[in-house]
Order: sequence, then structure tokens, then C-alpha cells
Amino acid sequence: MSGERDESRNSGEGGDGTDGVLAGVGPRLRRIRKEREVTLAALSEATGISVSTLSRLESGLRRPSLELLLPIARAHRVALDELVGAPPVGDPVVRAKPVERCGRVFWPLTSRPGGLQAFKIVEPQRRQEPDQRSHEGYEWLYVLAGRLRLVLGEHDVVLSAGEAAEFDTRVPHWFGSTGEGPVEFLSLFGPQEERMHVRARPRRE
Repeated sequence: MSGERDESRNSGEGGDGTDGVLAGVGPRLRRIRKEREVTLAALSEATGISVSTLSRLESGLRRPSLELLLPIARAHRVALDELVGAPPVGDPVVRAKPVERCGRVFWPLTSRPGGLQAFKIVEPQRRQEPDQRSHEGYEWLYVLAGRLRLVLGEHDVVLSAGEAAEFDTRVPHWFGSTGEGPVEFLSLFGPQEERMHVRARPRRE
């Protein structure tokens, strides 16, 4: 996967507090994995990230990125914030910090470990060839503004503002810009048994 390519570390990158936050990610990844009694090999199989990359992340030799942390958070069924530093105990406010990945901007909207994980995502206007992927879990999408193309197995649909879709992520899928303009949408991802019963209407030719 694209997250497998090596990235050189830059200790001066990120500003005043960023390096301190990133320095704590490795030990936190190791602690969470050990608590769950998961081996590096098992985590590698669940995420598609190589054992060597996972090992370098935990030892601080690899700079963490959203592309690497998202599948790890999903495999452990924890909030992304738990991997990078949770807000103070008892604080109900989710202090979302946007992160860019592959041209998309993500805002994490949940902070509790396990269960459903929510993100607001902004996708720029662009044309892409769908690259369908599959993994364990269940996903729900809701379009806030613009139009979102969803390719799910043999289905190819377009969702407009106010429309939603849900699907088993074991089915090969891809979603992104229609190429007509940017799109802003919510993504909720959860374990296999957690489902929201809202269906999208298919695109009419």
C-alpha cells in the first residue's frame, strides 16, 4: 500500500508542540497493542502495514501519518485521538484537528475508544479512477454539500446533499469526487455488527 513507502524523519517539522505529540505516538501504539495481546504479525495482517513499518512506528523511527494511523485505529477499534493523545478525562468537547491525507481533509468527530468512529471529510474537485478496497467493518456516509460518487461492488451511485449510504466494508468499495466540484461529507465507521439502516437511491443514467 502507498503508506509502505519510507519517509525520512524531520525533527524540526511541525512547529512547537507537534514533535512532542508525535514522540508519544510510538509508545502509545505499543501499549495499546500489548494491552490487547496482539502481535506485530497479527496487526500487520489486519492493517496491511508491514511488520517492519509497525515496528519502526512503535520505536519512533517512522513518523506517524494519518494513512498509517487510521487502519491501526480501526484494527484496535479505538478512536484516532487515543493514538495521538486523548483530550482531558471528563471533557465532552471533541477538539477536532484537521489532517490531510491523499488530498482529502479529515476532521475526527469522536474521541471515545471503540464503537463507531466519525469523521467529517472534505474532498476537492478532481477526477479519479475508482480503486476499490475491502476490509472488516461497516461504514455509513452522509453528504453535507456537493455530490459524492460511491462505487460499491457492481453498483455505481452518486449521493447529493442530504443523502446517505451504508455498506459492509468487506464488499470492495471506493468513494470520492464526481469531478464536478468539491464534496463535504460525514463518514461513520464501526465494527461489523453496528449498522445504520439508511439506504441511498441509485444514480439514474
